[in-house]
Amino acid sequence: MNLLIIGPPGAGKGTQSEMLCEKYNISQLATGDILRFNVKNETELGLQAKSYMASGKLVPDELIINMMKDEILKPVYANGFILDGFPRTIAQADALNILLEEFGKTLDKVIILKVPNEKIIERMSGRRICRSCNRTYHIIYNPPPMDGECSCGNSDIYQRDDDKEETVIKRLEVYDAQTSPLVEYYKSKGKISEINGDNDLNAVFLNIVNSIS
Repeated sequence: MNLLIIGPPGAGKGTQSEMLCEKYNISQLATGDILRFNVKNETELGLQAKSYMASGKLVPDELIINMMKDEILKPVYANGFILDGFPRTIAQADALNILLEEFGKTLDKVIILKVPNEKIIERMSGRRICRSCNRTYHIIYNPPPMDGECSCGNSDIYQRDDDKEETVIKRLEVYDAQTSPLVEYYKSKGKISEINGDNDLNAVFLNIVNSIS
């Protein structure tokens, strides 16, 4: 089974992907991880990507697709995969279709996690992280101790720049601009399941599984 999960930052895509991988015995195909692996190991494609990144440019879609070509045939994806973070645009979706057709594969379902922007802002801007152990807190739902000391014994609890409200709002604007056309693209192919992500994570997971079944 091959799945794609789409949703705004903070919608819970990572958590749901992990649960889906375990249930269906498939593996996560994360383009960000593939890119970092190739750059770190200085593969031919990684060196090409690094040259773009060093100059502050976006890595071209063609390079990402070529990295996925090398990755997708690995035995770990024999039972299927779940994509997170790619495609983000219509051009990337078209390139992905060509790649999958080349290997006789297809996307079985595209899951759209829908969460209101105000909920995303509340979720993300309230997050606090322990710099020492990476434990995550939330000022409303799971507040850090009053003395500011994490359970690991350190007191370096902070808010990441990515979680600051103004940054979250900008990220949501980018997501909305990029993703709206992509959602319509997959709707036209009859592959979309829209799931309310503003719910208990187990309820969200059950709804995703029911939509797949």
